[in-house]
Amino acid sequence: MNGNEEEEPQNLPDKRRYLRDPIIVFKVAEDTLHQPLFGYAKNISRGGFFIASINPREPRERFKISFQIPNTDIKVRCQCEVVWARRYSKSGRDEPGYGVKFIDIPEDIAVAIDKWVSEQIK
Repeated sequence: MNGNEEEEPQNLPDKRRYLRDPIIVFKVAEDTLHQPLFGYAKNISRGGFFIASINPREPRERFKISFQIPNTDIKVRCQCEVVWARRYSKSGRDEPGYGVKFIDIPEDIAVAIDKWVSEQIK
């Protein structure tokens, strides 16, 4: 490189703990005093998901969340915690939002999410 070119990002192996699949959750509701959250949830796994938002919550915030996996009877209602947040940046390539982990998801629901994710990536 001559110093004027931008280096291409390398594809690094995904080291996430659980299998995941991009998903759009049409309705995600919170049981909090905040305005209701309606938006896109992506990269769902049994452990949590990414919520696209131009106003991400702060790490360590906890709230109850409920949603249904599209085209299934899988309904999820649990406590979650924000584990990281990414702010909007004009020069940034990554979508703003925040990652949440599910705190008290029932095991049968976690297994159902695993199964659903596995079916989606076939």
